[in-house]
Amino acid sequence: MLAILKKEIHTFFASPIGYLVIGVFLVLNGLFLWVFKSEFNILDNGVASLSSFFLLAPWILIFLVPAVTMRSFSDEKKQGTLELLVTKPISHFRIVLGKYFGAFILIALALLPTLLYIYTVSQLGQSKGNLDMGSTLGSYFGLLFLVASYTAMGIFASTLSDNQIVTFIIAVFMCFFMYFGFEGLSSYKVFGNLVYMENLGMSSHYNSMSRGVIDTRDLVYFISVAVAFLICTTLRIQKR
Repeated sequence: MLAILKKEIHTFFASPIGYLVIGVFLVLNGLFLWVFKSEFNILDNGVASLSSFFLLAPWILIFLVPAVTMRSFSDEKKQGTLELLVTKPISHFRIVLGKYFGAFILIALALLPTLLYIYTVSQLGQSKGNLDMGSTLGSYFGLLFLVASYTAMGIFASTLSDNQIVTFIIAVFMCFFMYFGFEGLSSYKVFGNLVYMENLGMSSHYNSMSRGVIDTRDLVYFISVAVAFLICTTLRIQKR
């Protein structure tokens, strides 16, 4: 598994993919948070808070994570190397984990430079350093678990087609539906009261962690989603 993980990381940074992912994520966040006149602009809000970043980041990641994972297995299938890979003396689940953690680490590295926002925003307040660290750290943990789920869905989507564009579109749809779809459906009464349906979506659990409260129910939810899609990915590989 470690050999596959190292190979994935090397592949990302041996080509422009790794640098583009980190660069695009940081540039988009920087433009929306500090330059563009919008509801996300921290300077225009007049409040020393990172809430704008944590509202914006999940939507950017909906597109960024599939862009990273779309080549994971679809590229192997297209080049005909998947059959060679699964004949290695390693379980299929470990192969999937190697691909998964390779993509997850790359996205985590993209989040790392944003820790500078904590210092920057804390210095902007009238009382310097008066930043709610509890909710900030909780939001970062929420982002990491959100990335873990997005990555698992992206890896699964990459097994559905050998066309990377098709894989990307499928992964974006899956991430969007799991993040916002259930919350959107909960506002409609189709088969009775669906108000509790939003608890099936990632948005409500992410927002819960953003308040600085690390609830075991939220952790179990994100871990369950990630594990479920990793198992489905393994079954797809075994079926092939």
